[in-house]
Amino acid sequence: MSSSQDITTLLKEWGGGDQSALGKLMPLVYEQLRRMASRHLLRGRPDEVMQTTMLVHEAYLRLVDQKNVNYQNRAHFFAVASKAMRQILVNYVLAQQAEKRGGGIYKVSLSNAAILPEEQGLDILALDEALKKLANMDQRKSEIIELRFFSGLSLEETAETLGISLATIKREWKLARAWLLRELKEEEQS
Repeated sequence: MSSSQDITTLLKEWGGGDQSALGKLMPLVYEQLRRMASRHLLRGRPDEVMQTTMLVHEAYLRLVDQKNVNYQNRAHFFAVASKAMRQILVNYVLAQQAEKRGGGIYKVSLSNAAILPEEQGLDILALDEALKKLANMDQRKSEIIELRFFSGLSLEETAETLGISLATIKREWKLARAWLLRELKEEEQS
């Protein structure tokens, strides 16, 4: 059985109440969660941002604390984990800014999503606001950005998770990326 199938099986067992499945699941997903956390974080000095391990552990606590979650497959699990990480990071940045009374802006590179050149970054709060705005206009495009950029899912995995065709995902990914780039550039200019 492949690792993906193992993860899906363990998720279903865990969802069915088998707590021992969680112990078997975590070693299989931990490195992917770390890679996802790295995508969420700045590449700044360690004292400026939340550490990768801290973000992974916070997300883990949220994931295991959820009730009545029936993960469809590994991609669905990582999508939920990514949303949890994004919210944890946004809350962290807001708390840091509140402590510093308008302290520094935290930036995250979007190079992994091929949205902006690697040397550029953007304000995490601006990204969060842009994704919320996109979700209000087109929920599915917002989910595609979330799954591709933050979760690191392939186009095929994104199509499977959302239950739509690969051709539709490719088309909407291209449109969503273009919209997000324009929105973030407008935000940066204002």
